[in-house]
Amino acid sequence: MEAKINQFFGPIVTFINGGDQLPWCSSDIVVGCEKEVADATTGASDEGKNESIMRLSWALVHSKQPRDVQRGIAMLQASLANSSSPLQHREKLYLLAVGFYRSGEYSRSRELTDQCLEIAPDWRQALSLKKAIEDRITKDGVIGIGITLITIGLIAGGIVASLVRRK
Repeated sequence: MEAKINQFFGPIVTFINGGDQLPWCSSDIVVGCEKEVADATTGASDEGKNESIMRLSWALVHSKQPRDVQRGIAMLQASLANSSSPLQHREKLYLLAVGFYRSGEYSRSRELTDQCLEIAPDWRQALSLKKAIEDRITKDGVIGIGITLITIGLIAGGIVASLVRRK
C-alpha cells in the first residue's frame, strides 16, 4: 500500500521540491575547507591558496545553509576579477551560477550559466544547471498559476454562496 502511495505522490513531491541533480555539501566539509584555507595562508604558494579558496567556494555554494551560500557568492564575486585563466574564470562563473540558483535568484543564475556556455558550449555541468534553472522557473510559474486559480475559485465560490443566501 505504501509503495502505491509513494508511486502516486512521489512525482508530485519531486515536482514541488525541485528535482535538480546538483550535489549538496555538508557543514563538515565546509569546516574542513575553511581549515585548509587557513593553513594555506600561512605557508603555501599562491597557487595552493587559490586552489584552497576554490574548494571552499565550491563547498559554500553547495551548502544547505543559506548563509554559507551567500558567503560563497561574496567570495566568488570578489575573486572573479583575479581569475588567472579562462578556465578558472569559467569555473568561478559556474560556481556563482550555482550559488544564485541555490539562493533562488534564477534569472541571475541563468545569465551566468549562459556566460559559461559562451566560453564552453558543450560543458555538461553548465548545460545541466541551465536545464535545472529552466525547470525551476517553469515549476514556479505553474505553482503561481495554480495559486491564482485557487484564489479566483475561492472568491467566485464566496460570491456564489452570498448570492444563494440572499435568495
